[in-house]
Order: sequence, then C-alpha cells, then structure tokens
Amino acid sequence: MSGDSAELERLAEEFWEWRTATQPDSHDDVTRIERPAGLLPDWSPDAIAERRRTLSGFAQRHGDLEVAAEPVATRVDTALLGSALARVHWELDLLRNWRRNPCFYLDQALVPLYNLLLQPRPWPGTRGREIVALLGHVPDVLEQAKHNLTGHAAGPFAQYALRLLDTADEALGTAMTALGPFLPTTRTESLAVATGAARRALVGFRVWLREHLPTFRAPTNVGPEAFRYFLHHVALLPYSMQQLMDMGRQEYARTAAAELVLRRRHRDLPEPPLFADTGRHVERQHTDEQNIRAFLRREGIIDLPDDLRHYRNAPLPTYVEPLTWLGVPHYIASARRPGDDALRYLRPPRADLPYFQRVEAHDPRVGVVHEGVHAWQSALSWRHPDPLRRHYYDSAANEGIAFHAEELALQAGLFDDAPASALFVVNAMRLRALRVEVDIALAVGELTLEQAAARLAEQVPLDPRTAWEEAAFFSGHPGQGLSYLTGKIQIHGLLAEAAQRQGRAFRLDSFLGRLWREGNVPLALQRWELLGDRSQLDAARRWGGDHGASAVGLAQAAEG
Repeated sequence: MSGDSAELERLAEEFWEWRTATQPDSHDDVTRIERPAGLLPDWSPDAIAERRRTLSGFAQRHGDLEVAAEPVATRVDTALLGSALARVHWELDLLRNWRRNPCFYLDQALVPLYNLLLQPRPWPGTRGREIVALLGHVPDVLEQAKHNLTGHAAGPFAQYALRLLDTADEALGTAMTALGPFLPTTRTESLAVATGAARRALVGFRVWLREHLPTFRAPTNVGPEAFRYFLHHVALLPYSMQQLMDMGRQEYARTAAAELVLRRRHRDLPEPPLFADTGRHVERQHTDEQNIRAFLRREGIIDLPDDLRHYRNAPLPTYVEPLTWLGVPHYIASARRPGDDALRYLRPPRADLPYFQRVEAHDPRVGVVHEGVHAWQSALSWRHPDPLRRHYYDSAANEGIAFHAEELALQAGLFDDAPASALFVVNAMRLRALRVEVDIALAVGELTLEQAAARLAEQVPLDPRTAWEEAAFFSGHPGQGLSYLTGKIQIHGLLAEAAQRQGRAFRLDSFLGRLWREGNVPLALQRWELLGDRSQLDAARRWGGDHGASAVGLAQAAEG
C-alpha cells in the first residue's frame, strides 16, 4: 500500500467519524444515522464555524492525495470521498437550510428523539436518559434557530413550519405520555419536566415565526449555479439540467401511456379489499417478504444471503403515532447493528390512508420491492470489505436501485396475480418521472411550493397531504426528487453495457449482487470500476465546471 493510499484510509475514517457526529438530521427514511451515545445537536454559530474549518482541513488533505498511479478501485475511493466532502460544502454554503429553512430546525430538534423511538424494544437501560436529554435540549436548538434564521429565512418554508407547529407541542405531549410506561419509573419526573420544556419551546418558536414571517424574504430556490454544483460535484450525474428535464418528460409520457393501456385492460377490476386489521397486514407482509426473496432467487434476479436481515412490518407504537409528521415511521438500523431487521410501522388499514400506505394496506409486496430493497441493499453495503463504501451520503444510487427493483419485479411477473398492484407500480413510475421536472423547477425558481404541490396532486394524482409533503421536502432538499429516475436510467445503461460485453457469461444475479453491494457509490464511479469507462465521470466534471471544486479537493479525485 502506498503512502497516499494509507492516507486515504486514515482520512476517510476520520471524515466519517466526524460526519456521523455533525451530519444534519432529516426526516427522509434513508438518510437516518445512528449518532454517538450522548451526542446533542449543535447548530450554534461557533459549531457551524468549526464545521467549516474541519471541512477545509479535510479538503486540503484530500486535494494533496496523489493517486493517479493507483489501481482504479483506489481512485474510485478517492473520488467517492471527494463527492462526500462536496456534499458537506453543499449543505453548509450552497443549500444553507440551517440559514433559510425553519423546518430544518424541527428536524434537528426532534428527529434525533424520533429515531430513538423508532428503534425496537427492548431498549438499553440508557435509553430513558438519552430521551430526556434530547427533550431537554430542544429549547437550545430552537434558540439557535432564531439566531441563524433572523434576516435570512424564506417565507414559504416558515409557513410550512407553522403548519407543522400548529399541533406539534400537543403531539409531543401525547407521545411522551404514551412513552412513560415503557421507561423506568425513576425517569417519570424528569421525562415530564423535559417534555414540558420542549413543548414550551415549540410554542415559543411558533409565536416567533409568526411575528417574524413578514421579514422572511429569502428565496426558497437555491438557483441554477448552486444546483449544478450538487448535480455534478455531489451526485456526479453526467447530465445537464436540460437533459434531466427531457429524460423526465420522456419517462412521464412513456409511463402515462403504459398506465392508460393497463387501466383499459383492467377497466372492470374491482377495488381490492383492505386487510381487516393491522395484525393480518403484518402477518401477510412477513410471508410476502420471504416469498419475494425466494422469487428473486428463483427468477435469477438476485440471490440474497440467507443470513441477510429482513424487512418487516410492525404495528405503530402508541408513542410514535403522534410524531409521524416528523418522517416515515421506518427503522432502517445502522452499520453498528447490521443484524437488526428493518421495521416499517403501520397504521391500521383504512380507505383514507395516504398514497403509498393505501396500496400497501391491500398488497404489502409493493412496499417490499422498494423499501425492502433499501433495507437489503444497505445491509449488503454494511458488509462491504472496503470501509469507505459502507457509508450512505446521497440518494441517486440508492433510490435508483430501489426504483429499478420495482420495475424488475413488475417485468418478472411478481404482480401478475394483482392487477391493481401492477397499476400502482406503473403509476408510481409516473410519479417518479414527474418528480424530476418538479425537483429542478423548484431548485431554479420556476415553480413555487404551492404550484409544485398542485402539479403533483393533479398529474399523478396524489392526495393533497402527500403532494404538500413531497413539494416541501423536495424544495428543501433539491436533488432528492430526481434521484429515483436518474439512478434507474444509469443502472439500465450500465446493465445493458455489461451484458453486451460479457455475452453468454453475463448473469443478472451476479450483476445486481455487485450493484447492491456498491449501492453507496455513485453510478458514474461504478461504471468506471466495472467497465473501465470513466466517460460519465468526465461528463459530470465538464457540466460541473470549476465552481467550488478547489474548496473540496475534487480536482485530483479522478486524474489519470
């Protein structure tokens, strides 16, 4: 091992230890991470300045690496770390949710608590103390929010935060009352005191936002230049924004046409019945998950190891139910506990459930072939022999893999016995295509949050609640919405090229086994390593230009 290769390993280890402690929390179910025990979120000016100093040091060390003569795998690792560093620069200095978006602070104040509650019982004896500490820290985080947002926030983000805050304090109180019996009695008083302080802080933040709303004039969009940085330096996408828009529109037209044919074919199909209760839903999903793993193996799609963790549904705990506005009630575990099954908590089946939940209430397989794939793929990546590749940091590869798996399952016949489920999968394909245009238009300022929500509600159609949640999330997290389709398209290209080169030796299960294991690696880098073709990486760099590259040491990431 050369000195630069050894330095890359040291740098990556130090970076990810730091990143685990400082990464912003998000209600997206894939990005959740397990913090070091006892860590409290800190977004004070001093903490933000320290993040910038530390990032600069990492970037300098990364930029000093000389890896042009190293094997491709090492050069891919170097580019991978450069992309992860670019993500931090994007968050701190280009996206700046910590400066512009009050919803960001609801995530930082409450999602760490939510993540603890999502972990299955039995809990360690320290869990009560951690919960009380996080509750007690909510007022500090919201004070930091007021300081950072003053004069810089965007009005639409504040309005959405006010919608969430309207019942937030009551919901927190209800959840903590339900939690009490599950904690040691010695924690009862401290839990009540900390809950009271957190509730008062939420009410105070709501009042403060209302008072300051007229002063919040910052735009919600990041603008074209900053968004190009994300697309090409973080996600390493080899497409221009116009190409992405064209891809999304073409896919929308294709899937809309496919859906019309399916709906015509199944025009007399009755509405499938919902499960009678959550227990029956959970029981069926456990069986379906096992059957899908067997189906994937039997059809030669992917052979998941027998000891790989499972993706399970479970009843929604009473202490989680009032807080589901904080995110998908999904426990994805972590690299520290790779053997834990992933859990998706369920509401009781009923006709007015939101878009994704409603279809799973009559066919759990639809959730397994997307969310279950996330669980399996992350578990495979946690087993990766290269420690640098065990860490998730961006969505295009992960969401592309899950979206690709949905389509594979449909094509392979998984839903041949369930036309309504097949129709939903195609409709969801149309949604993912529409997300591309909505995501880009929000990022560059061509759509407002309200207009984006209306388009999603009308053109999919989505229920109004899901449409609003999607528009607000994509507006605050540009690049997430387009990750599904762009990742899937890159996978299609990679698969087709690999199959052509390998001829009769090509095996889909081997290809997908490798793809899923490498699921934290941008697909442009996977193409370089698998096929020796770095054209997509070169295209990403051309489209991205030099903006910010020196700040993250990206220039040497893929030289040679």
